[in-house]
Amino acid sequence: MSRQRQKKGRPVSGWVILDKPLGMGSTQAVAKVKWLYKAAKAGHAGTLDPLATGMLPVALGEATRTVPYVMDGAKTYRFAVTWGMETNTDDLEGTAVETSDLRPDEVTVRRAMGNYTGTILQVPPAYSAIKIGGERAYKLARDGEAVEIEPREVEIHRFELMEVRDCDTAVFEVDCGKGTYVRALARDMGRDLGCYGHVSELRRTAVEPFNEEDLVPLDQLAELEGDLDALDSEILATGIALENLPEVAISKDQATRLRSGNPVILRGRDAIAFAEEVVAVSGSDLVAIGQVEKGSFLPKRVFKVSAA
Repeated sequence: MSRQRQKKGRPVSGWVILDKPLGMGSTQAVAKVKWLYKAAKAGHAGTLDPLATGMLPVALGEATRTVPYVMDGAKTYRFAVTWGMETNTDDLEGTAVETSDLRPDEVTVRRAMGNYTGTILQVPPAYSAIKIGGERAYKLARDGEAVEIEPREVEIHRFELMEVRDCDTAVFEVDCGKGTYVRALARDMGRDLGCYGHVSELRRTAVEPFNEEDLVPLDQLAELEGDLDALDSEILATGIALENLPEVAISKDQATRLRSGNPVILRGRDAIAFAEEVVAVSGSDLVAIGQVEKGSFLPKRVFKVSAA
């Protein structure tokens, strides 16, 4: 019996900034987008829990090479904390481990928030993807093992109280750096206030360099199933993920050399002589990410001509 080759999918590249719905895991969401686009390759820049909604940047094709740059970007979350109970997962999914009848007033909450801005030490939740001895922390926790994670520094750029719904629930918004766990923020505030707390709602609204205007709901994409031109119109260019890197313009001949893995000499009065990380473009084509040493561009990651 002859074997049939599996279809590779379309060589489509760029970013789809998915508005992930409640109850769907990140892996499932990426698989759905990949299927809709018939894409050869897909990945995402930052996991969202099933109980979280909002921005899940999905990279298609050549954009997967730029995922680390989005992963490192600042993020914005809007979340609700329900006081009176701490759970083993620090959100609604878990079971209660501590309870309290105490409820903080708005003045007390605002005073406590001052401890959670700037560079702070934070212990990630036991139910997280942090690796401990080669195993994911959440797997160890589910197996009933004691999970001990070392505190780590995280950056909180902005932390605001947006709404006090009632004595039980407050809504916050936070701009934070890579590795920050909002669930841990809620847990630690609850402990400091003596009332305990857990995240009861969580929505990610921004992942640098993307913002809310870029969001596309999954059901909107699903309505376009089979219309690849319409779906492709929702794709953002691969290079958007690299906006914070310096850019150098090169010729078509130089682009060919870079795509073959060869260095090129940057010429011109304003040519960069040294740089740790630079993007090379030829016209509107993204060509490579690399470093510049003594006026030579050395490619580290190259992009095909089809990259958006």
